[in-house]
Amino acid sequence: MTAPTKAELEEQLAALEAERDEHLNDLKRVAADFENYRKRVARDQESLVARAHERLVKELLPVLDDLERALSAAEEHEEAKLEDGVRLVHRELADALQREGLAEIETNGRFDPHVHEALLAQPSEEEEGSVIEVVQKGYKLGDKVLRPARVVVAGRPSED
Repeated sequence: MTAPTKAELEEQLAALEAERDEHLNDLKRVAADFENYRKRVARDQESLVARAHERLVKELLPVLDDLERALSAAEEHEEAKLEDGVRLVHRELADALQREGLAEIETNGRFDPHVHEALLAQPSEEEEGSVIEVVQKGYKLGDKVLRPARVVVAGRPSED
């Protein structure tokens, strides 16, 4: 076997350099495609968040209108209208939040540490570990607990 000639070595080197340049161009193209994809996903996500905010604000505008009417009634000292106005605002806000997926955490029955926060245990005739008083309502958004219900839990009955 004879050693390759200088011309053969130069030809192999040129072929390897061409292959290297081709791979480098492919890599640059993939990097540019990925950067474009990343920017498009970021734009899409911003657009989605903006539409979600817009939808929620549109849901809350009637609540704002009702609150303004209730405040106007308060200025005129019409207590019955004020109470009705505040009830209307509460109902509108609760309905808007419910349409967005907000749900009140159920507090009837046993204490559940996943959705309840026990503020204290109080001696009671109720079954030990059951919720006897709700101090603050809790809410879930879908399956996620936004705020646990703050409750008083039945303890052992006092032995008086």
